[in-house]
Amino acid sequence: MAKDSDNKNYKIIAENRRARFDYAIEEDLEVGIILQGSEVKSLRQGSANIAESYAAVENGELWLVNCYIAPYVQAKTWGHEERRRRKMLASKRQLSRMWNATQRQGMTLVPIVMYFNDKGLVKLKLGIAKGKKLADKRETSAERDWNRQKQRLLKQN
Repeated sequence: MAKDSDNKNYKIIAENRRARFDYAIEEDLEVGIILQGSEVKSLRQGSANIAESYAAVENGELWLVNCYIAPYVQAKTWGHEERRRRKMLASKRQLSRMWNATQRQGMTLVPIVMYFNDKGLVKLKLGIAKGKKLADKRETSAERDWNRQKQRLLKQN
């Protein structure tokens, strides 16, 4: 999912920067998402938020819950609900792996990035993650600060 400078269609719509702080992400997967026309037009304007959302496997289907996509002003009558549950598209193998991780291993499915891929389709990068304790968050923060300080010292010399 590396950004290509020559790729004109690739564009990040929304990013959950807090996810890497709150969760230890074990694995990430790229999944598709089923959207209405007004939702896609709203996403093209860049108005979405996935910070408070999560994914769930229910009855063999993958759902994105509590994702905010702003209403599209020009779609007055045929607009969409901002926080409706949206179905995501994944292979059966990915679905079984996600169900196994959430139900048996106590993991969480966290959306990391929503973006338009090189073909112009909306994709979502999901992370299979385990929640961090307060001590783990402090350790991560201290390590990040030390790396920053180390880079400053190396830059000065």
